[in-house]
Amino acid sequence: MPDLVIRPLTEVDKPHWRRLWTDYLTFYESSVDDAVYHSSFARMLGDDPQDFNGLLAVLDGRPVGLVHYLFHRHGWKVENVCYLQDLYADPDVRGMGVGRALIEAVYTEADKAGAPAVYWLTQDFNTTARRLYDQIGSKTPFIKYVRG
Repeated sequence: MPDLVIRPLTEVDKPHWRRLWTDYLTFYESSVDDAVYHSSFARMLGDDPQDFNGLLAVLDGRPVGLVHYLFHRHGWKVENVCYLQDLYADPDVRGMGVGRALIEAVYTEADKAGAPAVYWLTQDFNTTARRLYDQIGSKTPFIKYVRG
């Protein structure tokens, strides 16, 4: 892999982060308004341990991917667990290890925080990402429901 760096988001990353997150949301046929962009980014830069964290993948100086993750309590564990909510790599770098590096960076952060579990969701049609997920994680039999 050329010069790939995974690092925390900084204030100067906002336009790159916004582009990447917009592309991620578009992939999932979703969108958010400006207030959500602003509040989400501000929370990721804040110091509240209950807020989301953000990492950026930078390849040869160019932001090419992101991951958002959150530590939270779990009713079956004493320790917090880690939820990886958003993971995205630009289409032109897929298959180059960016997604794997981002997930492994979240695993490292979870280990540092003493979180024994990292979990995430994806849609069943996301076959490209699922090839990676099948290598780096274990698929569970759970099905997600939301309020109707």
